[in-house]
Amino acid sequence: MRTEDILAATGTGLWSWDSAVETISLDAEAARLMGMPAEPVTCHADEVRHRFHPGDVDELNGIVNFAVTKGTMAETRLRVVDAQGTVLRTVRSRSRPVTVDEPGPHRFVLRGTIQEVTEPAPSADGSVSGDWRRSREAFLLDAGRALAEAGSTAQVLRVAGSLSMPGFSLDGLAVFGVSGDHLTVVGHYGQEPGDEKRFTDMPLETDYPAAEVVRTGQAIYLSSPEEYRRRFPTTWPLARDFGRRSWAFLPLISGGHTTGAWMAGFQHHVVFSPDERSVLATVARMLAQALNRAGTAETERELSIGLQKTMMPSLGPGVPGLTVAARYVPTGGGLQVGGDWYDVIPLPNGRIALVIGDVQGHDVRAAGLMGQLRIALRAYASEGHRPDAVLSRASRFLSGLTDAYEPADGEDAVAAARFATCLYAEADPASGTLDIARAGHPDPVVVSVDGTAVIRQTAGGLPLGVETDADYPTTRVVLGAGETIMLCTDGLIETGGHDMATGWTRLRPVLEHPVDDLEELADALVQAVHGPESHSTTGPLVDRREDDIAVLVLRRDAGRTRRTPHRRSAMTIAQAEPERIAAARQQLRELLHDWADGEQVDSAELMVSEMATNVLVHTDGDALLVAEVNGERGERRLRVEVADSSDELPHKRRPGEMASSGRGLMLMEMLADTWGVDPRGEGKCIWFELYEARDPAELGVTGPS
Repeated sequence: MRTEDILAATGTGLWSWDSAVETISLDAEAARLMGMPAEPVTCHADEVRHRFHPGDVDELNGIVNFAVTKGTMAETRLRVVDAQGTVLRTVRSRSRPVTVDEPGPHRFVLRGTIQEVTEPAPSADGSVSGDWRRSREAFLLDAGRALAEAGSTAQVLRVAGSLSMPGFSLDGLAVFGVSGDHLTVVGHYGQEPGDEKRFTDMPLETDYPAAEVVRTGQAIYLSSPEEYRRRFPTTWPLARDFGRRSWAFLPLISGGHTTGAWMAGFQHHVVFSPDERSVLATVARMLAQALNRAGTAETERELSIGLQKTMMPSLGPGVPGLTVAARYVPTGGGLQVGGDWYDVIPLPNGRIALVIGDVQGHDVRAAGLMGQLRIALRAYASEGHRPDAVLSRASRFLSGLTDAYEPADGEDAVAAARFATCLYAEADPASGTLDIARAGHPDPVVVSVDGTAVIRQTAGGLPLGVETDADYPTTRVVLGAGETIMLCTDGLIETGGHDMATGWTRLRPVLEHPVDDLEELADALVQAVHGPESHSTTGPLVDRREDDIAVLVLRRDAGRTRRTPHRRSAMTIAQAEPERIAAARQQLRELLHDWADGEQVDSAELMVSEMATNVLVHTDGDALLVAEVNGERGERRLRVEVADSSDELPHKRRPGEMASSGRGLMLMEMLADTWGVDPRGEGKCIWFELYEARDPAELGVTGPS
């Protein structure tokens, strides 16, 4: 007896599908089970597909494609329907692909059996059991996993639109939200761009299924166009043009409140059996949760971006002779806010201050402390304090903030204390000098004109906030024309499992690569650490950022800035050492050994002596004297500053003929080209400037005798 006869006796038919010509061959039993005359037949694949329930065809295609790819058995159950869509029977198909080894496109033949299922057939309402139920459970698990991984509203919609539900697959979807008393379109999938306009800003009182779902919180199932037209005649014309035959409108419920509605549309007739309604309701719940998570994440991202933009300064129009570029990249997790920052501060003396720092932590509190600390540093810098004094005051300020902080419930008091690393540099655009004070922060890197990058070792102190009275020594770095200095936080160096040594090895080639544009250099430094951001086609953002990154690069202009000679002398005159006033006069004369006008040198000595003496006589503190000479010979400028800790400002007096004091400010007005008094936090600074003339005769003097 032939195999075909044995199989026919058991109600099993044979079939094969040739992928190259898209034909299906059926034996007599297989044809009978498909509702065709009981005789062997070969026909086009579409003729057979039309005899299956439309929802089952999508599932069949997926199973066959998987079997062809993996070379495994394909098994599924299918509903055979008549021309009116009525289910005639349920059949089980088992098949295995056979690859045809011949030239040309990849070709395979699928051969298998088909047999009527002996278990009870689907009920009149289309409910299913057995393998289909297990298939739907697997589908819901996969759908839940995919929706949970979606990181944005667009990704949630893309995942929802690609869902292939066992037994029935949607043709398009729309997600509606609520704004006040109006319905809004959050997003849609499967429609043409612009199709959503007719549904946008629709009043909730409108006779439209989604609006009713939002009002009542109850799902609406419309199995046919006739039912849609009968129940919602007013808005039926809006849906008619899409050519669908069934619709499901389900509420999106989050936190016990209906936040919107989900429309699933089908090109084929769907009965919406209890099983199908259960699947749709479960998907709607998962969709609502995914949209809620995505919306919260997007709101947090907008909040963090806005917060960081508010806290990060703009670099302004720039400083003549210097070019500055900066980047801030938040960490890839949480609210994407943290404690890293940079700042560029114009100073009263015409210089600029460069600040870069890192408050411990990557949370909102770190960002808040960063904002307060940045403002405090700006205030101290604007008062004219030197770099060491700025950091000392900032450390006391941060200690006060952390001491006053009340730990949250369950938060350890020691862990609640925060510190910050910081590097503060006062830059002189004319001379290219940077006076740097460092509080536990990474050293700067200087890149010479020939491209050599070297870590510049600088003196440093404890991080800010560790001790209230910490000292921060100052180191002077001089940038030549065309040289670059880079300041950064440890996130740029240590991200990716690197330590300071290996992180520097990774960055050095980037710094030494010739780049004319500092903006390009800043981008290259950031990309060398975590690379460009990339998006997965099915998943959330791929982000390798482990820590905040702040980087600030400054270059001295080689084209416009000349090498300007610069001299500087500084010394402290203590209350107990008044004899050092004479040493200060001698040090100033040595600084001005080649000054063109000797009388100006005498005047400078006299004013220094007067200012220092006034500090020792009228205050209880020491005097700090700083003298600087800048410029080319014959066009130089002398600036002398004497600072003390007294808040009392000097004022003019009218001394009598026999008085031995009271003439200091009168001398300043007579002898200095310009002078002034600047408050400096807990103290003040009296200063004067003298400008060198090319020829002493221009001043009407003959020089020293």
